[in-house]
Amino acid sequence: MKKKSYKTNNLFLSVLFSIPISILYFLKIIGDLLLSFSTTLLTLEYTFLRAVLRIQKKIFVHLLMNGKRTFQNLFRKKRIASSSASSHSLHTIYSSRHFRLILPKNPFLSTFFRIKGYFSSYSFYLSLLKMKYFLFGSLVVIIIAISFRLHGIVTALPNPNYLSLRDIPTTTKIYDRNGKLLYEYFAEENRTPIAIAQIPKYVIDATLAIEDKDFFNHQGISSRGILRAFLHNLNSPTLQGGSTITQQLVRSALLTPEKTVQRKIVEIVLAVWAERVYTKDQILEMYLNQVPYGGTAWGIEAAAQYYFGKDTKSLTLSEASLLAGLPAAPTLYSPFGDHPQFAITRQKEVLNKMVEAGFITRQEAETAKQQTLTFRTPVTPILAPHFVMYVRNLLNNYFGAEIVAHEGFRVTTSLDLSLQEMAENVISQQIDTLRPMRVGNAAALITNPQNGEILAMVGSANYFDIEKEGNVNLTTALRQPGSSIKVITYAEALNRGYTPATILYDTPVIYKVDDLPAYSPLNYDGAFHGPVTLRVALGSSYNVPAVKVLAQIGVKNMIEQGKRMGVTSWADENRFGLSLTLGGGDVTMLDMAKVYGTLASGGSRFDPRPILKITNWKGEPINLPDQNNPIQALSPQTAYLLTHILSDNYARTPAFGPNSSLVIPGKTVAVKTGTSDNKRDNWTIGYTQDFVTVTWVGNNDNSPMDPKLTSGVTGAAPIWNEIMKNLLKDMKNNPFPIPSGIITIPCHGRQEVFVKGTEPKGGCAPIPTYVPSPRPS
Repeated sequence: MKKKSYKTNNLFLSVLFSIPISILYFLKIIGDLLLSFSTTLLTLEYTFLRAVLRIQKKIFVHLLMNGKRTFQNLFRKKRIASSSASSHSLHTIYSSRHFRLILPKNPFLSTFFRIKGYFSSYSFYLSLLKMKYFLFGSLVVIIIAISFRLHGIVTALPNPNYLSLRDIPTTTKIYDRNGKLLYEYFAEENRTPIAIAQIPKYVIDATLAIEDKDFFNHQGISSRGILRAFLHNLNSPTLQGGSTITQQLVRSALLTPEKTVQRKIVEIVLAVWAERVYTKDQILEMYLNQVPYGGTAWGIEAAAQYYFGKDTKSLTLSEASLLAGLPAAPTLYSPFGDHPQFAITRQKEVLNKMVEAGFITRQEAETAKQQTLTFRTPVTPILAPHFVMYVRNLLNNYFGAEIVAHEGFRVTTSLDLSLQEMAENVISQQIDTLRPMRVGNAAALITNPQNGEILAMVGSANYFDIEKEGNVNLTTALRQPGSSIKVITYAEALNRGYTPATILYDTPVIYKVDDLPAYSPLNYDGAFHGPVTLRVALGSSYNVPAVKVLAQIGVKNMIEQGKRMGVTSWADENRFGLSLTLGGGDVTMLDMAKVYGTLASGGSRFDPRPILKITNWKGEPINLPDQNNPIQALSPQTAYLLTHILSDNYARTPAFGPNSSLVIPGKTVAVKTGTSDNKRDNWTIGYTQDFVTVTWVGNNDNSPMDPKLTSGVTGAAPIWNEIMKNLLKDMKNNPFPIPSGIITIPCHGRQEVFVKGTEPKGGCAPIPTYVPSPRPS
């Protein structure tokens, strides 16, 4: 029992005093350099060390007097009796024959005594004891330091499971309704992951041949590959890496690009670890989807699109071999880089490696080398640019810009690219004929009134003309709608008992409200047309009758009706007066598409629906935050009465003539024009059951156009006419359906439609004869 306690106590004391002594000796080495510049500090150091040695002397005496077994083990001799007087005993022991016998057996100590010949026996033993403690303490400190360092490295290692669990940045793609790619965008990395089963065998073989031909035989690292790379780099001006595909995947996905020994060790550890977590096919799939191929292309699919404009499955052997050589040095080997010839040299090296590995024959390699490679222009294509940016903004609002840029959404939109390109061509052709009339820009919007789907969106004549602000989307910009807004005024009037046969008076009038300037509306032609029916007043777009009707029904009621039909920009009701019915309140083309779409759909308002569905890159559906639920903004009867008027060429003939651009021969089409008083905005909006087409011409800087555009049939109307003809050319005429509750009776020499119960009893009264009166002052 005593022996056990004795050994434990001595071990404890040895460890206890070895650590501080070791630290002191380390500090002394540093102190020798620093303290030599100060006598005072040297004195303090000397005093301190003497105190330490004095303490150690007492400890030694204690050990010597009470630790016989330790003493025997130290000298590997028989037990030597100790003396009660410590200093005398020590001197006796050190000068004894037993002690001197060990000197010849230890060359180090012998040499030490020759140099330090004047050392006494006590001094030597004390030095020996301190050296023992110093070495033991140093070992303990080193072990502790290494343990802490290894613990820090291990805990900082990323988990290889993160390779498959992490959300790697993936390109978001926007398609038209038929699956045609419109645009793809990303934050930093253009990436389109694909499954290993979709990658041709020669693409995989080319990668293995140049990067890691032993991939299926090693467990994450290849000693042969490392040695081969080392020997190659010694004897060749070109550099060759010794990393396996697994190491490259780990380095690309989980580690920093720094080149240090520590990072290399971590890379090796993670590579071996990853091989225990994933199958070879999984590692290869992740590698081909994640490594950089140059530029913004990450992964083989993005690289195939970036360099050749095709899918991976469509790559030829020649193209695949070129791409396989890029990851080793994407910038150096890029065919779009400063030395495109390096890409071909690297391609040939890949093909040769494939032959050596037995993947292809020599003849196949030579044929691939001779094939001419056609590279795609390195630009990001964009079709329907205004629409794409509109959709992108919606996605950012729904999900957040960061998520959209990284999550790899696949967005199927409502746009029909063929209709989009048709509308773009029409505007491009027509805008040139309008430039003499000081028209600098044009825009068009096509929607489906039955569901709100946007079929085409042309926001300007040239999106890429940045100098003229062509990138500004006029379909979402606030502009004055002119007389095209009158349909809202008359919709509210019809709700309140007016009929298409109601007599309105196009006669001079002055309105005075409080301290505001007097308001006297005028028609576009400067004339007054006397008593006219509501049908003719709306069809011919007379201003004065519209203002008088608004004065009767109230501006606030018109605003509320406009909001129900889709206007979103009339929030501040106090801003508007009677001029609102002539276009005094700004709106967007999208809002006007909703307003006229409400009429086309029989009173149901559908908000714009530019997105049909969204999935992630794996095809899993993503729910849209907002669903398009229709709102009954008008009764079907009121919507039909307005449509009947707007599709009546007779009603517009007094203003536009019988053969204007508002007529689509053989087709039933409702249409309305609008021009702002300042001649800065000119609109034409028309619809069938299947399409609503909104067109606009003007100038981005709001400069006025030629006054000849006042009637509205020489500006936006020709563009609208051409677009509608193209939309309807292969379709049968499709008259608007008549809802229940509509009756037809003779009125004013022709058949007129009424909501049952509003028809005049005893027939329509004749229209009064107009006698012009002086303009009021």
